[in-house]
Amino acid sequence: MPFASPLFRLLTRSAGLLLLATTALVAADRKFTTSPVLATEASTMVKFLEQWHYNREAVRSSDFDEVPTDYMEVLDGQKLFFLGSDQAAFQEKYAKSKLYWDVSALGKIDAAYEIYAVYEKRATERVNWIFDALQQPFDFGTNETYRADRSKSDWPANPEAADELWRQRLKFELIAELLNKKTEDEAKQVVRKRYERMLKNLAEIEGSDLAELFLSTIARLYDPHSTYFSAETYEDFGIQMKLELVGIGALLGLEEDYCVVKEIVPGGPADLGRQLKPSDRIISVKQEGGEPVEIIGMKLRKIVDLIRGPKHSKVTLLVQPGEATDSSARHEIVITRDVVKLNSARAHAALFEVPDGAGATIPMGVITLPSFYGPASPDETGGEKTSASHDVARLLEQLLGAGAKGIVLDLRRNGGGFLSEATQLTGLFIKQGPVVQVKASSGEIALDSDESPAIAYDGPLAVLVDRMSASASEIVAGALQNYGRAIVIGDSSTHGKGSVQTVLEMKDLVPQLMRTPIKTGATKITVQKYYLPSGASTQLKGVVPDIVLPSVTDYLPIGESDLPHALVWDEIPTSFFDGSPLDPKLVSLLRQRSLERQDSLAEFGFLRREVDWFKSRQEQKLIPLNLEVRRQQREADAAFRKEMKATKEQLAQQDFTYREFHLVPPPPKPALKAPEKTDADPEDEAMEALSTDGDGSYAKVDVPLRESFRVIVDALNLGQNGEHLADNRLPLTARYVNKG
Repeated sequence: MPFASPLFRLLTRSAGLLLLATTALVAADRKFTTSPVLATEASTMVKFLEQWHYNREAVRSSDFDEVPTDYMEVLDGQKLFFLGSDQAAFQEKYAKSKLYWDVSALGKIDAAYEIYAVYEKRATERVNWIFDALQQPFDFGTNETYRADRSKSDWPANPEAADELWRQRLKFELIAELLNKKTEDEAKQVVRKRYERMLKNLAEIEGSDLAELFLSTIARLYDPHSTYFSAETYEDFGIQMKLELVGIGALLGLEEDYCVVKEIVPGGPADLGRQLKPSDRIISVKQEGGEPVEIIGMKLRKIVDLIRGPKHSKVTLLVQPGEATDSSARHEIVITRDVVKLNSARAHAALFEVPDGAGATIPMGVITLPSFYGPASPDETGGEKTSASHDVARLLEQLLGAGAKGIVLDLRRNGGGFLSEATQLTGLFIKQGPVVQVKASSGEIALDSDESPAIAYDGPLAVLVDRMSASASEIVAGALQNYGRAIVIGDSSTHGKGSVQTVLEMKDLVPQLMRTPIKTGATKITVQKYYLPSGASTQLKGVVPDIVLPSVTDYLPIGESDLPHALVWDEIPTSFFDGSPLDPKLVSLLRQRSLERQDSLAEFGFLRREVDWFKSRQEQKLIPLNLEVRRQQREADAAFRKEMKATKEQLAQQDFTYREFHLVPPPPKPALKAPEKTDADPEDEAMEALSTDGDGSYAKVDVPLRESFRVIVDALNLGQNGEHLADNRLPLTARYVNKG
């Protein structure tokens, strides 16, 4: 829910009721209106979408009938405040293309304000109800359950149904606090403060916030990546994103009320501390010498303002681990703020000693590429120009000079970057030829090719991917797969983002806005799609690995196919390129040997137990509202995690030895220490069992990486035996031999 305000202290016990009355008065007096500039922007955005969006012909004026419900879900994604009757009323009022006409022709977005006004009224009334309900006793010994994720549920049909829903919701929230060793009175106080803050946040919503949410809802009718930027957001478009990475080195986002860690910046303070992880929820922020400020419900900008601060100052975060199945799990993390530099986020590598199955070891290299970063100025990189492709080429030289017999290109968690870098990097492994095709909304197809006949590395190659490998990562993995140059290993598929966006600033393109002194916004529109050399799209389906390994992320809704209005998968004519996929017989044999290891090696048993446990928790849609049942479940989960931690420590003793390669001196790794514990100690300790962090840059018991090395060893053995030399080429290489 898009609320924003800092935490404040109550002066008296009656402050809550006083605040309620004040907020209701503010809500009644506020009248949002569409300014002439905003009206021009709204109608212009629709024109941009209709003229230039790749998917423009698939959206009709009648599709705008979906916007009221979609916008309601933006405001109330867990279906807690609106009623089913509200939805029906909005659908009737704005049906039959009325909303389309209002926005496209008149630039009116009154619907955004009218729907929000009902939301604000429902929320204010509900918080008043909560204050009264918290004065009553609760029975925590019943056999009731609560659906924690209501995103797919219906809104309650009437006030009576809403009351029953909220009675269960409050028990759910109170149990989470009771499991943190709070008394019932203390738990009620925590919950009360949460909704007191929500009331104040309601009064701080601005018209520009609602306009941005509403117009972005319209843009997403076309695809998930199109959006509208208000003037304030567009002004911060470049700077704000950088500020979110400066301080602790984490990219943050909002999911419902919660600030969620989307990405840890390699080499940043959070990465070096190794305690904060992607998908973690930040509950509160504390400055040195200050009191914790709970941030649930705040705007992202205000959260970032709290988290960032002077260089070398410390900030304390209260975090709910993303992997935790118990919503009461918490631990504190202290991070020293610093500047995240490009050097820390550059590609790095290691040389592993991999058993060959005959009592010896084979040196195998891995190159880890966090993103497809573009050329940087010398000042940013310590006196040299750099890019992803240039860095990978240098690391290849170092690994080959150290005797590497095979290379794994690790693109896990690589969300993409510059298209030119994807093309140049692919060119390091192929002789020359098309790498990616780009189709515009007009139907015109452009080809981006590697023009150099030189090959930086022609030996055995594997590409390691996961569900978070997206965009440029998918281009590289897919192109190398098309050419039969590498075997792709990883999750069941990559992310599936095969589209290109451009940002259009209103003031640059609309004559009447060029003359106004008022700041204007912008629109981000999808204008192209990527295709592989074969003509297959990476959109939606992603790249399907040749060898699939068990993975927790296969059970998370994090792919492109999980997003509403995602563009379809399709094909275009193949480009002419000198290559073909790997010999199916070779792939089948390598896959079969991998499956045999998956059935026999202890590390895969460990991985399957993790996946099965996580899957079972994901399938548990209804949460018990019985305190003792929840406590027993928590204890069982903690016991499981402790057992898994012990198993992992045993398996780690079998890790392959390695030495690292860095293009610049790596930042010092601080000694690992346990996070400061809170009341959730048992589960927090157990949650560390599946941590993938090791003593260096490479993880303990990294099963996918270990298996990738083994697959290359299999290919080397097949080549030595003279098997499967398709077109006289050694398996997984660009090297040719004379069969005669």
